[in-house]
Amino acid sequence: MRNTKNLTAPGSAGHEARERIVRRKRSRMAVEEAIWGYAFIAPVVLGLALFYTLPSIASLGFSLTKWDGLSTPTFIGLQNFADLMKDEQFLRSLVNTLAFTFISVPLSVFLATLLAVLLNAPIKGRPVYRMLYFIPVVTMPIASGMVWRWLFNSEFGFLNYLLGLVHLPQPNWLFDDTLALLSIILVSVWSSIGYNAVILLAGLQGISSTYYEAASLDGASAVRKFFHITVPLLSPSLFFVLVISLINSLQVFDLIFIMFGKDQTMLDATRTVVFGVWESGFKYFNMGYASAQAWILSVFMLLMTALQMYLQKKWVHYE
Repeated sequence: MRNTKNLTAPGSAGHEARERIVRRKRSRMAVEEAIWGYAFIAPVVLGLALFYTLPSIASLGFSLTKWDGLSTPTFIGLQNFADLMKDEQFLRSLVNTLAFTFISVPLSVFLATLLAVLLNAPIKGRPVYRMLYFIPVVTMPIASGMVWRWLFNSEFGFLNYLLGLVHLPQPNWLFDDTLALLSIILVSVWSSIGYNAVILLAGLQGISSTYYEAASLDGASAVRKFFHITVPLLSPSLFFVLVISLINSLQVFDLIFIMFGKDQTMLDATRTVVFGVWESGFKYFNMGYASAQAWILSVFMLLMTALQMYLQKKWVHYE
């Protein structure tokens, strides 16, 4: 009788054949999984390539030319960048953009953190409050800008009406150089706080209650729990919110366009770099100049994001 054990014993011909079959099956399965994986990510990769990567490379080339969008581009080297360094309007827009970013981002993240903590508490009607605070996120910027333009109206606006009820000064929000940018910041914070709060709320719900129970046994107050438990364990979510908020704030355009786009006198006090890109490219048809502005802004965003990535090692704590 034939000994079948020897056919499957390690080192035997039968065992090696079976191992080869298993390896081929695993290799085939790996290839199939790779094909399906690439098929699923293909739409995103193609979208990024067609609408982000290729246009970015093209704009870098256009930034070295003088081009009106129709005729043949004329190569002028770094002349557009040199002209921007002497353009007072661009430098003012860069200062406005940075001021907008460094005021709106910390304010939005701070208020969103407080709101997330409140919405995480066991209060009645919590789902309703969460929905109400998220409504500005899904509201079209055009609609938000139009509504807030009327709210800021110095004669018929609701804000000045409330200030008048308590006998406080009624400022000219949209036509005062010192308040125009602040008005945009308030609208931006109002529209972004809901999104940031949702991200932070998800981070709060991922913190185990055992940390707070242990702190309570040690007699820690609510303030100490917040700064020694909540903030460190929430730091990954805070870092994400900070990065996204900074990138979005550097690209602010729609609110400026809706609230001040037709008012040239106040536009200089609220002009941002992206508004300048739109104006140069689609109003004056100077595509090369617009591309140069866009790339300077991109370098700013890259440097600030890299700085945040470096600093996060010192304050972001992962469990």
